[in-house]
Amino acid sequence: MEKNNDQLIQKTARIAPDSNINRLYADMNDAHLYLDNNGSYIYGDTDATNEDTIETMTVYDPDSERYEDIDLSSEDEVVNCYSYSRKTGENLDRVALNDVSRALSNNGQFIWLGLYDPSLETMVKVKEAFGLHELAIEDAFADHQRAKVENYDNDMVFVVLRTAKLEDKIIRYGTTAIFMGKNYLITIRNGPSNSYAPVREHCHRRPEKLRMGPIFVLHAILDFIVDNYMPVTDRLGRYLREQERYVFTSEFDKTTLKNLYELKSQLVHMRAIILPVQDICSFFINHKKSELVSGFSQAAKPYFRDVNDHLLHSLDAINGLNEMLSVVMNTYMAMVNMGQNEVVRKLAAWAGILAVPTAIAGIYGMNFDFMPELHWQYSYLVIMLIIGSLCGYLFYNFKRLKWL
Repeated sequence: MEKNNDQLIQKTARIAPDSNINRLYADMNDAHLYLDNNGSYIYGDTDATNEDTIETMTVYDPDSERYEDIDLSSEDEVVNCYSYSRKTGENLDRVALNDVSRALSNNGQFIWLGLYDPSLETMVKVKEAFGLHELAIEDAFADHQRAKVENYDNDMVFVVLRTAKLEDKIIRYGTTAIFMGKNYLITIRNGPSNSYAPVREHCHRRPEKLRMGPIFVLHAILDFIVDNYMPVTDRLGRYLREQERYVFTSEFDKTTLKNLYELKSQLVHMRAIILPVQDICSFFINHKKSELVSGFSQAAKPYFRDVNDHLLHSLDAINGLNEMLSVVMNTYMAMVNMGQNEVVRKLAAWAGILAVPTAIAGIYGMNFDFMPELHWQYSYLVIMLIIGSLCGYLFYNFKRLKWL
């Protein structure tokens, strides 16, 4: 995706951790529609404050924190809300959330609304303005929701995607819910994620593609999320190579084994997170005409095939890391076992050498009355010579066998 850093610099606000996502509308006649935020790690940076500001990120940076280009003058948690011409694909104007209903009545345009961690009041407005299905909204805010795509009566396609961000060698996951209708597309983001400002700028520079309608915006977001999986796998690969230096040692280190196990666990989890995205790509590539909202451009299919290729690349990287990690763990345990075997061999060799003087001393320590050699003048020197010769012979052979 092309990016022009000079064009994307704008004042932004940092998202605070005490957001209102867990106050999802309890007044929608469904008592079960609520969120329980028990300190889940996906709800933001603990050190974030409302006063911090930074320039909008223009490229994916795994080391960066999460920032948003939210309009501070708005009372709603609206990242962006623009209308686009279906005829030219050009950005017409920013639309206020209260004016969305009027804009939707114009069939010559479509709306792209982006929300981040919306509050109760904002979600009630959005639901009423776009007529969203309450079950889809519930899934959009469910903790640890599996990536999926659903069709609601050919009026709306609902997509859930999981975003991934590596922080201190731990993968943090967020959720992006997308509602796509004939003349609108809504994105609702929760948890760790990078700003979608680069996606928006990318689309604004390609009005001829925006003529396809909301489906091109959906593709651009999907492509951005999938492409951001690769930097995570790349950094995990580098971390695995760092751990390899501790593998070829005979000393057992619990920390090394713990690090390898945690890395293995994260790779298995990440694979489970992104694998369902294949079903989403397949839905848009192989869908039946009756399964999508009207106005879906067939020209968009190649774009989703491209996203699927990128996804397969990420899955191949994860599978490769998983296999390599299994080899590393097996090698590490084998090296530790070999080291332990060497210690056992040394102990056995020294035990065999010490058994010679022990046996001879035991024989002559039995205190029998008739042991003629005890009264011989040179008996002590002969016994010591025999002990020394046998011990030296055993030591030489053990050394030759590399037991010592």
